[in-house]
Amino acid sequence: MSEPTDTLPSEPIEAPGASMPVSEAPSTVIRAEDAADLAERLRRELARRIVGQEDVVELLLIALLARGHGLFQGVPGLAKTLLIRSLAEATSCEFSRIQFTPDLMPADITGTEILEEDRATGRRTTRFMKGPLFANLVLADEINRTPPKTQAALLQAMQERKVSAAGRTFDLPPPFLVFATQNPVEQEGTYPLPEAQLDRFMFLVEVDYPSAEEEFLIVERTTASEMPTLEPQVTPEELVVLQAAVRNVPVGDESIRLAVELVRATRPGPDASATVQDYVAWGAGPRASQHLVLGAKARALLRGAPAVTRADIRALAHPVLAHRVLVNFRAESEGVTPRKVIDRLLTQVDPTSAL
Repeated sequence: MSEPTDTLPSEPIEAPGASMPVSEAPSTVIRAEDAADLAERLRRELARRIVGQEDVVELLLIALLARGHGLFQGVPGLAKTLLIRSLAEATSCEFSRIQFTPDLMPADITGTEILEEDRATGRRTTRFMKGPLFANLVLADEINRTPPKTQAALLQAMQERKVSAAGRTFDLPPPFLVFATQNPVEQEGTYPLPEAQLDRFMFLVEVDYPSAEEEFLIVERTTASEMPTLEPQVTPEELVVLQAAVRNVPVGDESIRLAVELVRATRPGPDASATVQDYVAWGAGPRASQHLVLGAKARALLRGAPAVTRADIRALAHPVLAHRVLVNFRAESEGVTPRKVIDRLLTQVDPTSAL
């Protein structure tokens, strides 16, 4: 039997228009089944290039609608870059790829002022040339290969969707999302992301090796012909409306309480569980609770559900919390990973997760 939802509204979900603030925008009706149909069309379109990785694609789509940034972690050659580039094509979004290197400077990302001379008058003026950050979908490739100074150039953009440069503040074009990749194996010449920046990412998405059948299809497709051209399934303006619709998906107190209790359970303290006391150095902050609920709303909308269920919260526990739970030396020495800690907390906070 499927789990009952918190609320079952009979009316369609309404979302504000894309070009105006939420409080001023006219209502645009979006039905849950229409959002689910769009998600299925995007999945089919991405599957023309991406073999397998269904869980990764779902998290990517959830982040897209929840306006959450994503950190994709996996060894080279698993199509992380191709997936994000393909998403930009399937959504008609302006795409920008930044290859992070040790010599990359903040101005290389945000933009810089250039000096121009009018040949007729000889007058010189300065003009701000926008950097690659001014796009809808920004791929920060191998983000841990650049020093913290350049990594920090993304913080304002990721949090406020604005860029301050040359004494002015520029709005970034909506929708704006940063999807970053990093290699978890090779550590030489890398700069681990600070916790403050990790917390800006809604999800940590683990990209694993394909199965034998999937790898056969990958080799067959990529060595026989050119990559197929993807057809846009949605416009950036429609995406903004869908993102606003996510906020209006109903969520009951039980689901919010589960998200909050789960996040609070990750923090060491007098009332913490033995698992957290023994193995966790720092737990997740309130942004994790927000991302759990927003992600659950987007997941419900993509599945055509009328409201959030506790199952939506549980399904996103690992991608939301894995990069926010910092384990101590004892945990590392005993092979206790953040994901194992989260598994134990799920069974303690919500015993139904083990059923």
